[in-house]
Amino acid sequence: MPTGGIKVAVSIILFLVIFFVVVISHEFGHFILAKKNGIRVVEFFVGMGPSLFSFQKGDTKYSLKLFPIGGACMFEGEDGLAAEKGEMSEKAFPNAPVWARFATIFAGPLFNFLLAYLMALILVSVCGITTSEVQAVNEGSKAEEAGLRAGDVLTKMNGKRIHLGGEVTLISQLNTKGESLTVTYRRDGQENTVVIDPAYDETTGRYYMGIVAGGYLKCNVPQTFQYAFYTMKFYAEATIQSLKMLVTGQLSRDDVSGPVGLVKVVDEVYDSAKAYGAIEVLLNMINIALLLSVNLGIMNLLPLPALDGGRLVFLLVEAIRGKPIPPEKEGMVHLAGMVALMLLMVLVFFNDITKFF
Repeated sequence: MPTGGIKVAVSIILFLVIFFVVVISHEFGHFILAKKNGIRVVEFFVGMGPSLFSFQKGDTKYSLKLFPIGGACMFEGEDGLAAEKGEMSEKAFPNAPVWARFATIFAGPLFNFLLAYLMALILVSVCGITTSEVQAVNEGSKAEEAGLRAGDVLTKMNGKRIHLGGEVTLISQLNTKGESLTVTYRRDGQENTVVIDPAYDETTGRYYMGIVAGGYLKCNVPQTFQYAFYTMKFYAEATIQSLKMLVTGQLSRDDVSGPVGLVKVVDEVYDSAKAYGAIEVLLNMINIALLLSVNLGIMNLLPLPALDGGRLVFLLVEAIRGKPIPPEKEGMVHLAGMVALMLLMVLVFFNDITKFF
């Protein structure tokens, strides 16, 4: 096989490994809580479309499907059809207490965040972190006018507590209108607050404070647990901000990627990291998996039909009103959501094709 073909094959394999780890973590969350609450799992599958292979163990069928675009944990009676026919057993999903069902659905996104935190622990323990310490202040910049200097540690921006250099960069990049930034920094044990009006750069089309932030910290054990949480939180905030920008039109469809786009990203990262050895490749793949796991957790919590967040909304309504929404009505809502989700996946797939090929 030509060298280029080998590289692409490796990238596809790396993507599939990341995909399986992230999706299986999500579905395992549903699975383990369902078992804990006495709910029968009819099928546990990864991927979508026709099954490549499957096997039965106990009450559950385990399947691997053709297309790497998701997965599911199917519970007995969750579609409402068995309830209408009176064919549900005592282990059916609708027969479980409402909070047991809520916990079972919520466990999927929760396990994604737990996986992300575990991966952040690995990255922080091996690589350390980039702090919010100012490394340099550009001469004549707005930051210099405000009195900032190298060695200052930024602790808040616009009232938001920050811990990482990436947070400083993110807040600066999101300030697309050049609004004033209220910056709190620590110097010699004292905290000071200044207001900086970023200057516009014609070349890049962005507003800059005029600082370089990002000191290095090799974390001890307590700091590793602490900064792993900050790292996961940063990825979550970046994901939420990206969703807001997508909804408000600040991001276009070209900024959205599906499986093909993710393979391309993995390929580019692998190509950059392989020269530094297998460990560097592994750490970069863990970083991608961390981001995807956080993304999957947040996306599934959106209160949209067919997603976990949509199901949680129905369960909350049931808990408040003391009785469930009629299964056929809930089923119609989720079916419509699933159709819309499938159409979106198709559009993203073709967008990837036109974008990269």
